[in-house]
Amino acid sequence: MLIDTHSHIYSDEFNSDIDEIIQNAYNNDVKKIILPGIDSGSMKRLIDLSNSYPHICYPLLGLHPTSVAADYKEELQAVEYWLDKHKFYGIGEIGIDLYWDRTFIDEQKDAFRYQIKLAKSNQFPIVIHVRNSFDEVYKIVNEEQDGSLKGVFHCFTGDNTEAKKVIDLGFLLGIGGVLTFKNSNLSETIEKIDLKHLVLETDSPYLAPVPKRGRRNESSYLVYIAQKLAEVYQIPVEQVSEITTLNARNLFGI
Repeated sequence: MLIDTHSHIYSDEFNSDIDEIIQNAYNNDVKKIILPGIDSGSMKRLIDLSNSYPHICYPLLGLHPTSVAADYKEELQAVEYWLDKHKFYGIGEIGIDLYWDRTFIDEQKDAFRYQIKLAKSNQFPIVIHVRNSFDEVYKIVNEEQDGSLKGVFHCFTGDNTEAKKVIDLGFLLGIGGVLTFKNSNLSETIEKIDLKHLVLETDSPYLAPVPKRGRRNESSYLVYIAQKLAEVYQIPVEQVSEITTLNARNLFGI
């Protein structure tokens, strides 16, 4: 059994074939799928999907850094509104993204810290988006870490130094399709890290792994990431599945 700890299969890209997507995942032993939130506009689709597949899809809620704009405080109010209306398993996808636009960098930092505090007060894990922003993200998480904060650095692609910093914070590394890319050095970093610090993810519909690169990603493709990880560690894929599934279960309480 595998757990996809990061998938946006509630998005519009899957409107026409979501039932098939869920079945494909299940047929490939991906039996649990974590659904991170983006903003208030996506919450209904996310919740509807988790209600339709309550034993497969597990919802998170949060304001994604690329959705942070001038109205971010209203968006954070929406996060708190939904928190009282539905069962969630964590706060995410949150963080800082300085790749696309730096206009709202201060607002991104404020929204990130606010949602970390929300996670701590509700004893939730957090799922962190980091893009061109590791130092900024690390500083805030390190300041907020009081021993109760846990979570995953989603789509980790950093080096050994960054990996050690994440692990020392008590966080897991989310490993996705980038691991399979020929131009990626992630394998060299990962082989030095104990498997107990990793969870698997697809980030569907983005970052499809080889041999599906360039296509719309889906949760069933998690098997290719697990197989690549087994190659890196030179262990059976069943062992990768067992350990990463346990890691994900412990993190999200599923």
